[in-house]
Amino acid sequence: MKSIFSKLFYFGIVLLFVPKPAYAMHIMEGFLPVKWAIFWFALCLPFLVIGLRKIKNTFKDHPESKMLLGLSGAFAFVLSALKIPSVTGSCSHPTGVGLGTILFGPFVMSVMGSIVLLFQALLLAHGGLTTLGANIFSMAIVGPFIAYGIYKSTIKLGASISVAVFLAAMLGDLGTYVMTSIQLALAFPSEVGGTFASFQKFGSIFALTQVPLAVSEGILTVIVMNFLQKYNVRELMNLNILKVKEN
Repeated sequence: MKSIFSKLFYFGIVLLFVPKPAYAMHIMEGFLPVKWAIFWFALCLPFLVIGLRKIKNTFKDHPESKMLLGLSGAFAFVLSALKIPSVTGSCSHPTGVGLGTILFGPFVMSVMGSIVLLFQALLLAHGGLTTLGANIFSMAIVGPFIAYGIYKSTIKLGASISVAVFLAAMLGDLGTYVMTSIQLALAFPSEVGGTFASFQKFGSIFALTQVPLAVSEGILTVIVMNFLQKYNVRELMNLNILKVKEN
């Protein structure tokens, strides 16, 4: 009996890591033409170089923030790995980049998001290596920069941290999906209507499922941030998160 359960356990582990076709919003392996795959890789490089430098400086000035950075990466990995079937026959998923962006800024999150996407491509067949540059640009660069801009702007307008976090996470999520639709439209323009018509087609595929997912991600990010404000006050003060609230 023990032998049977052991075999079933190892069989389940094998099934977990067997590559499966990925029809989620991460662009799947081999889907983009070579020229576009190279283009998005090249476009990502400056952001990643700056991000690595900022991580180095952050650890130098605030070594206690390593745990929060790890939490941000784990949060993004778990949420963006949740593939939810869409009524359109495809899949959607949260991105999870809002939390790390608010805590460390968009350049740092570009590096963390890239690591998340690489692990998902290698371990979960979610996305791909040839399309990694495109997925990094949409989820780990465009999404975080939108989230960061929304967060800072909302705080300056006098909103609470909870409102700012919710809007940043939600709109950063939606921004990622708009960017991915643009990437697909550029690579595969429609014969009738060109790039714009193709963008409308790709964007509409995910609209019905992604809006409620973005709202849910915003709420979950607020819950996590409230938890951090309760138990990680010193770290947030060092990262100037709570100081923004006080101003």
